[in-house]
Amino acid sequence: MIRINLLSGERKKTARAPLFDVGKQITLACGLVIVLAVTGIGYWYWSLTQEAATVEQEIAAALQEVARLRPIIAEVGQFEAQRQRLQQRVQLIAQLRKGQGIPVQMLDQVSRSVPEMLWLTSMEQQGGDLTIEGRSTTLVALSDFVGNLGTTEFFKKPIEIVDSKVESDPNKNLEVIQFTVKAQLATAPGGTGGSHAGK
Repeated sequence: MIRINLLSGERKKTARAPLFDVGKQITLACGLVIVLAVTGIGYWYWSLTQEAATVEQEIAAALQEVARLRPIIAEVGQFEAQRQRLQQRVQLIAQLRKGQGIPVQMLDQVSRSVPEMLWLTSMEQQGGDLTIEGRSTTLVALSDFVGNLGTTEFFKKPIEIVDSKVESDPNKNLEVIQFTVKAQLATAPGGTGGSHAGK
């Protein structure tokens, strides 16, 4: 007797049937792509937001630092301006010292040459010529003054007494000799100038 199993054939056909058709597979694949794309865009947006927040914090910190440094920068600018002014003053003083070398030496030599009982009322320098006016109580003091000027190498010889006259002081019952002496500097400086001295 021959037996035929008809059920097994139907089972095989049923097992071979696909779970999803092609349309559903494409739909599923597209859905996965969209989900991945949305996830990627979301992550990108989140990272940009974090970077923007970091940049804003850095900008705020930089602005605070600028606000803190602004008064310091102003002080540095003031110090720099003051330093430049001081430098200019130092240069000016150095130039004045160079230019005043001869007058300072001249005054020193004249003051050392003044004897007792004689005092100077004015000195005027015109180029290399020096005119000295003063008063003395004795002719000896005047002669010593001219002699002392002649012993220095700062003045050329001869040193002349160009004017002298005797004046009487009624208050002190004293005669005073008013004189004018002219001398020539051994090294004539350029320019003119005047000064006053007394003793």
